[in-house]
Amino acid sequence: MFEVLENVLIKNGIITAFLFVGLVVWFSYWLSDTFTRGRLHGSAVAIALGLLLAYLGGSLTGGSKGIADISILGGVAILGGAMFRDFAIVATAFGADLETIKKAGFIGAVSIILGVVVSFVVGAIVAIAFGYNDAVSISTIGAGAATYIVGPVTGTALGAGSDVIALSVAAGLVKSVLVMIGTPFVAPFIGLNNPKSAMIFGGLMGTTSGVAGGLAATDPKLVPYGAMTATFYTGAGCLLAPSLLFLIVRSLVG
Repeated sequence: MFEVLENVLIKNGIITAFLFVGLVVWFSYWLSDTFTRGRLHGSAVAIALGLLLAYLGGSLTGGSKGIADISILGGVAILGGAMFRDFAIVATAFGADLETIKKAGFIGAVSIILGVVVSFVVGAIVAIAFGYNDAVSISTIGAGAATYIVGPVTGTALGAGSDVIALSVAAGLVKSVLVMIGTPFVAPFIGLNNPKSAMIFGGLMGTTSGVAGGLAATDPKLVPYGAMTATFYTGAGCLLAPSLLFLIVRSLVG
């Protein structure tokens, strides 16, 4: 009987993944309500729990896809892949009020440029601190600190080595996770409670998945606004990092 059930769950991987994620989210909200009385949002608990499960799944199986390396949960790899992520981001845009977006106008644009430049500079400083002294490596790691998409795009354009590109992806992933988990905690202190502040926040942080997850844990209604400017941030980073910012770095380090 159990073998039959296992085969059914494996053959219907996406449905199994939806069921699994649903149970994790339900359990996370139960933990939030029971032990924190809702002060720690259930979405934040779910994110942390998901990361823990991914680590445990990879450790137990020796694989590279986290919990998806367990055959019965193989559908999680598809559910958590780029296609569903981008579909979710695009879908949330339909909930945005265009009039509100227009109000962010100039300050929203400034936040995007400022966010890209500041993240790039911080990443570049870290790269130099760890011994990288060529413009290509510094620029690639700096771009990775912007997002884990901008890093590989920049590294490929500049001809960086695979190890440096991997570091840029790692830097972007760390940033994404920190934004995802940290947003609900800092939101009350920075006034992150309205569409305009969400757009500015998305423009400054830039990591679309991190901003979307963090805002979902703060207030789901803010997700489309933050995700929209974060998406523009990624585009701006892909344009600026391998061109203008790289030229500035090369002029400084030779």
